[in-house]
Amino acid sequence: QVQLVESGGGLVQAGGSLRLSCVVSGSIFSINAMAWYRQSPEKQRELVAGITSGGTTNYADSVKGRFTISRDNAKNTVYLQMNSLKPEDTAVYYCNANLRAWDSSSWSPGPEFETWGQGTQVTVSS
Repeated sequence: QVQLVESGGGLVQAGGSLRLSCVVSGSIFSINAMAWYRQSPEKQRELVAGITSGGTTNYADSVKGRFTISRDNAKNTVYLQMNSLKPEDTAVYYCNANLRAWDSSSWSPGPEFETWGQGTQVTVSS
């Protein structure tokens, strides 16, 4: 059983900062790409930032220069540092990971699959 648990969301004024964390736990064999997505009532879920296992990153144009994604492979954790927040950043932020877990029945790594966290609310007031 693999779980992704996000934390760090909250209410902040425009111009402020927040740091989101997402810890992956369970019988993990390997974690490949990780990412942060967000969804607001007015929009479909959108990619905010992604990071490969090697550390290559990509960002949505709307957050470039303000947000930074990073990961600590030893801790199975991905972070999203959000600076200069704007009201339009208000959304539920979801952690996403592509990973392989141990198959306890065969004692071997299973196939890669995609999984999501439960989401954390970020609200930016003007």
